[in-house]
Amino acid sequence: MFKRIIFIGLLLISISSAKAAYMLIPMDETQENHLKAYGIAYWILEREVEVDWLLNYRGGSFMSKYHQSIEDECNIRGVSYEVIADAQSTAILRKISDPGTNMNNVKLHKAPKIAVYAPPNNQPWDDAVTLALTFAEIPYELVYDEKVMQGKLPTYDWLHLHHEDFTGQYGKFWRAYRNAAWYQEDVRLSEEMASKLGFSKVSHLKLAVAKKIKEFVAGGGYLFSMCSAPDSFDVALAAEGVDICAEMFDGDPADPNAQQKLDYSNCIAFEDFELVTNPYEYEISSIDVTYDRKVSRQNDYFTLFDFSAKWDPIPTMLCQNHKNVIKGFMGQTTAFNKNYLKPDVLVMGENKSANEARYIHGEFGKGTWTFYGGHDPEDYQHRVGDPPTRLELYPNSPGYRLILNNILFPAAKKKKRKT
Repeated sequence: MFKRIIFIGLLLISISSAKAAYMLIPMDETQENHLKAYGIAYWILEREVEVDWLLNYRGGSFMSKYHQSIEDECNIRGVSYEVIADAQSTAILRKISDPGTNMNNVKLHKAPKIAVYAPPNNQPWDDAVTLALTFAEIPYELVYDEKVMQGKLPTYDWLHLHHEDFTGQYGKFWRAYRNAAWYQEDVRLSEEMASKLGFSKVSHLKLAVAKKIKEFVAGGGYLFSMCSAPDSFDVALAAEGVDICAEMFDGDPADPNAQQKLDYSNCIAFEDFELVTNPYEYEISSIDVTYDRKVSRQNDYFTLFDFSAKWDPIPTMLCQNHKNVIKGFMGQTTAFNKNYLKPDVLVMGENKSANEARYIHGEFGKGTWTFYGGHDPEDYQHRVGDPPTRLELYPNSPGYRLILNNILFPAAKKKKRKT
């Protein structure tokens, strides 16, 4: 009897010592909802609890100290998790720290304050980033021209540029949609805003906004953008002081020598590109590959690069995924012609056979920027007026994971990329 009591006592001690102390949120194929898992990580950070981002460990898993509230929230949101003992977490960290493994542990400290640059009026297209943020339950605030010109951007950590044309050509939708109510409303509101803020043309306002955004990045901000915004942003900066808008966009003809007057030193990502000056052509510049590419839908994929987690933690963070081959998708800017990238631009995802860069990153001043080609990772050819993607049908989308990697990236202590 005495021996039995001792055995039970030792068993209870053993169970107590093995009591779970950590929450592991796996991001490999075992995860039921990858996209909402990012929202859980953000939710934990909002409560001032540190999160370990385990780079290249089971698809880029998250780990934090165990709290019942975290477990409850995972259950509510349908996110897979594992409750592990302190000894198990120590073993995981030991494995990650081994110099022979391509893994790293990055500490996430604070939930970044997120802004989305988007117009206040409803547009006939959705935006992949706002869809991802909403589905993951990550809070964000909308900002547009007036707030940007009022100097509000430095109050945010991370900025996304919604589907936008910073050249003042309204996405070059004039040919197809000039009689559409939404297009006419967009022109009217843009012209009113330009006048209100003291600009004679919408293109002048958009250039001023682009320069403010550039200052935001230079000051330490994190910029992310997709579709038409990345190339139109750099085109607008290169065309400072040059009229590249045809008469139907701003009331007077474009400068016939605009191409020769571009200043590529103003750009942050691209150089040596050519303008598409035909107002009837649905294209801004040669940066985009949409109309020149010879890639069938069946063969439209791009590959993520495999970076050194210990020496290059930034691109490793941005590429965390459970798949390294991602299905392609189109947009007004589908991908970036690699011939026009500046030498210091880091390509993180490419279709090598087509000479396309799909996912690129760089540093500017104290900040960073990331550009992602295409409009919607789960809608191959999203058209104006198409319904928004229902992300509950794609909770494990590897294409959408790339967006959410960028949202958590500012929570890490910033380190310069190795060169």
